[in-house]
Amino acid sequence: MDDASASVDPIPAKTRTYENDLFLRAARGEKTPYPPIWLMRQAGRMDPEYLRIREAAGLPLEALFRHPAYAAQFSILPLRFGVDALIYYQDILTPLAPMGASFVFRPGPILEDVPPSETWPERLQLYDVPRELPFIKETFDLIFEYIGTTVPVLGFAGAPLTLAAFLLEGKSPTSELTALRAFARAHPQKMTDLLNLLTDMTIAFLRYQIQCGAAAVQLFESIALYLSPLEYRDYALPYQTRIFSALRGTVPTILFARSWSRLEDLAAAGADILSLPSTLNIRMVRRALGAKQVVQGNLDNTLLAHGTLEEIEYATRRCVEEGERYGHIFNLSHGVLPSTPLEHVLHVIGIVKSYAAV
Repeated sequence: MDDASASVDPIPAKTRTYENDLFLRAARGEKTPYPPIWLMRQAGRMDPEYLRIREAAGLPLEALFRHPAYAAQFSILPLRFGVDALIYYQDILTPLAPMGASFVFRPGPILEDVPPSETWPERLQLYDVPRELPFIKETFDLIFEYIGTTVPVLGFAGAPLTLAAFLLEGKSPTSELTALRAFARAHPQKMTDLLNLLTDMTIAFLRYQIQCGAAAVQLFESIALYLSPLEYRDYALPYQTRIFSALRGTVPTILFARSWSRLEDLAAAGADILSLPSTLNIRMVRRALGAKQVVQGNLDNTLLAHGTLEEIEYATRRCVEEGERYGHIFNLSHGVLPSTPLEHVLHVIGIVKSYAAV
């Protein structure tokens, strides 16, 4: 199969009206009373209720991701915090299993069967997403059964280079990226073939989530902070661009490239929305890329975890004011850290939503 997107039906022209549509209004660049807020990893280890349910379930993470009832329950937990969008509970490594590369979590991700590096990408195959990953639709269906049209639900995927790093390292990548870099040097054509194969799979994976009801999708280039500018432009950017081009005109798309601050690279990918690191000023980004650039972010997730309430409030207000309450989705520089007090999360959400009264 030359094009993995052929394994799913064409994306239907669905329109869904939400009771809270602030996220989609901001995604279109519109003015909003306050920037709609959701937080990466908002359904996660900082939430005592999540921890309680997960402990009671007694299942490893890879099983929870594939368990629609638990995945849907975890996905909707943040609604009680007052967020304006949900993201479905899943993992960026999930779509790799049907390709022939299964990860387990003990506690971090570990590739169950680590083959000789020269066997990539031949040992991988494309697959029919609905047939091999039926729990995705089941999870989305349950979420909508629980919440109706209360808020939009986001889908997501790992970017091809990030997925390649997990495959070649056999675990969570570190800054050295030893195996990934060695493979790219020793097998340049295989590296290209691997990234193209992962790109085809990711397009099909995201299209299926959109068919299942995802109102927007985010692409995670989680290893961006470890890359040189040349590596990013050779191995990350071209494949991001292919994905966003394939999804154009479907739903809003978001690029998250962890800690990457080179605006020309972020803009070149072609995403509708750029998720910004905390090192960038939103006003400066718009001066560089245009006043209509839609942005997401960009409160420092370490400040949210370890700062005082006063420091967090100052940074939150500065972020809201930089975004000027148009085309701005409030989020973090990265995911909520497990050590983050729930009080801090609720404090930020309250501050952001207080602007509706201003």
